[in-house]
Amino acid sequence: MTYAIIETGGKQIRVEPGRFYDIELLHIEPEEQITIDAVLFVQHNGEVSIGQPIVAGATVEGTIMRHFRDRKVLVYKMKPKKKTRKKRGHRQEVTRLMINSISMNGSVIAEAPAIVEVEVPEIAEATSAEE
Repeated sequence: MTYAIIETGGKQIRVEPGRFYDIELLHIEPEEQITIDAVLFVQHNGEVSIGQPIVAGATVEGTIMRHFRDRKVLVYKMKPKKKTRKKRGHRQEVTRLMINSISMNGSVIAEAPAIVEVEVPEIAEATSAEE
């Protein structure tokens, strides 16, 4: 199993090809490709590459799926015996990112499996038994 740890939006995320992740908002249009160079760690077939701070030559390719707002987080502050209460809510802007491949020194070491479309045969209409 091949995976990488990348840094985006001030956070570190463990990513695998073929999966999608919700990250901090990226100002890129949906359906566009993105290359992330801030790869901190790569593991491929038991072989480990650790960056200091980033792995040289390692990149992660991805596709922006969509932008949306995350679940609401409620912040409630209360001071007892003072009749002071504050209720605030916050919704973070999020980008959904599909990871396509992980590359080392220009060669792809892990890639998302291709989606294969399967044709479904049409069911022939049943003839009536009265004929």
